[in-house]
Amino acid sequence: MAKKKQNSAIIGFVALGCPKNIIDSEKMLAEIAQAGFLITAEPENADVVVINTCGFIAPAKAEALEAVKHAVDCKLNGTVKKVIVTGCLPQRLGRQLFEQTDGIDAIVGLGQRDNIAQIIEKTIHSSQPAAYLTQSPHAISDDRARLLISPRHWAYLRISEGCNHKCSFCTIPAIRGSFRSKPEKLILAEAAELVSAGAVELNIIAQDTTYYGRDLKMENGLSELVRKLEQIAELVWIRLMYLYPAEINDQLIETIAESKKVVHYLDIPIQHINNEILKAMHRPDTKDRLQRLIENLRPRLPGCLLRTTIIVGFPSETDRQFNELLNFIEWAQFDALGCFKFYLESGTGAAEMPAQVPDQVKQQRLEELMLTQQKIAFAKNKNRIGSKLTCLVDSVDNEGTGRGRFYGQAPDIDSLCIITNCSASPGQFIDTKVVGTKDYDLLVEQI
Repeated sequence: MAKKKQNSAIIGFVALGCPKNIIDSEKMLAEIAQAGFLITAEPENADVVVINTCGFIAPAKAEALEAVKHAVDCKLNGTVKKVIVTGCLPQRLGRQLFEQTDGIDAIVGLGQRDNIAQIIEKTIHSSQPAAYLTQSPHAISDDRARLLISPRHWAYLRISEGCNHKCSFCTIPAIRGSFRSKPEKLILAEAAELVSAGAVELNIIAQDTTYYGRDLKMENGLSELVRKLEQIAELVWIRLMYLYPAEINDQLIETIAESKKVVHYLDIPIQHINNEILKAMHRPDTKDRLQRLIENLRPRLPGCLLRTTIIVGFPSETDRQFNELLNFIEWAQFDALGCFKFYLESGTGAAEMPAQVPDQVKQQRLEELMLTQQKIAFAKNKNRIGSKLTCLVDSVDNEGTGRGRFYGQAPDIDSLCIITNCSASPGQFIDTKVVGTKDYDLLVEQI
């Protein structure tokens, strides 16, 4: 894309939400920069503030609305001229967003992402609020030419959009549409671009990565894609995120086992373990199948680290069902775990279910489960003392203390390796020895 003449407007950008949203933010930042606008690190003093929002669950929506309110307050104080809200929240709420927060100048749905520069230009010269929405973003976006928010040595690589699963608690299909695989050729081109720019780690993301290629009539789409990504010479780590457990088959496990680049770290959101709750969630899994999956993965993938996601307080969840979940967590010994309270989201099947669990009970269960997981994680960390790890350095401060990750730590969501006397630069791999722990983090020394 040819760079346009310099625009005088200064743009502040606020990026919220999940990795998929981060990619959208990076693409919009690139479009804004290519259009010649200046981008500031101080949104409070920008001519136009663009807020890319998440609207998946109540806390994300609250965070987004708070950021919008702050920008509108800056506008009222005269330090900001225009406020534009993009992403999942406008896609979900539409024009209702104007009613919820007075002072927004434009709302931009997911399907208008690549038009953000033109929309900014129109908004600057308009005195009336405007909505740039599509009913459902059915197209596959080209995510190349992003302005990365992450360090240059690692990046997210999105392989699909939307979701075909009908989980009763989830708003994603309503927001992002049905599942669409990105063409393999486009994914490989984007991966090559990211690696040529310095990325040695690619984190593969989608709403469900294991579903990749199904809509393209590919039987083992993810396995085939991984084998082609491995051929990118300078790529060292490939990390698979969001693996829907019911779709993990022997072919995929074999592909990971044979790979020299796919790290033995699997992010498998199980959500729950009780069969009645799983059925109410419209999940195809059962406790027995999930248990067999975990028993199958660890011996076939040496050193395999497992991350999962759990929901507590789903409608009708009893003490017995919660205790069953707790016992399973103790048995499974997940290396990392994210836990969320069930949030009643309008438009989902679970929102209409009887026997909603009181919030106080949800909070108690969340705390109990996370304390159980904390003991597991701390014990695993303690057992690593004395072991040697290869770490990817993420940053080094002025005092020589580095922060990095071994293969079992995904960026942004997991713990870190804190490296004493680090002589390496960000993006380099180093050999380390674990000498201690600090909460969830590992203390390591460079060898």
